[in-house]
Amino acid sequence: MKLIILDRDGVINHDSDSFIKSPAEWEPVTGSLDAIARLSKAGYRVIVATNQSGIARGLLDITALNAIHQKMHAAVHAAGGIIDAIFFCPHKASDNCDCRKPRPGMFDVISKRYETKLKGMPAVGDSLRDLQAAFNAGCTPYLVLTGKGKLTLENGGLPPGTTVYTDLAAVVDHLLESNEDTSSDDQS
Repeated sequence: MKLIILDRDGVINHDSDSFIKSPAEWEPVTGSLDAIARLSKAGYRVIVATNQSGIARGLLDITALNAIHQKMHAAVHAAGGIIDAIFFCPHKASDNCDCRKPRPGMFDVISKRYETKLKGMPAVGDSLRDLQAAFNAGCTPYLVLTGKGKLTLENGGLPPGTTVYTDLAAVVDHLLESNEDTSSDDQS
């Protein structure tokens, strides 16, 4: 199974220090919707794993979050792609839950749901906690420089094996080129 795990804010859509609280505030990063469409067409199951502490903070409720995700699904669909599932943590860091990244709880649930090991699966994020959760779950971490990505890179401490790309479209270029190289090697 080809599976990829994407963070939401800062990877698919623009991030906001005051949180994305409504569909009107959700705006895609240039090229991200087409990148997801390319993944879908290449046979990837696209999964979103996102911390959404705005719920615990009372900044939005589950109805608003569902409406934001509906807008995201519709935008990706209009570009020709599919998001297979969205997993989210509604807790604050102080809640000390297992599902909030950098802990790998969401990734563990994804592994169980899809009945697959995540070892080597690509996971894309813009923050250190995204990359740490991915690494701890056995995924291959990819840092994008959109959202908080530049600051994350400057601060350092990236998990071993993390590769850095300009944005989600560049990660997808790399993944699809790597798959083509593997396919042509198999045919030689």
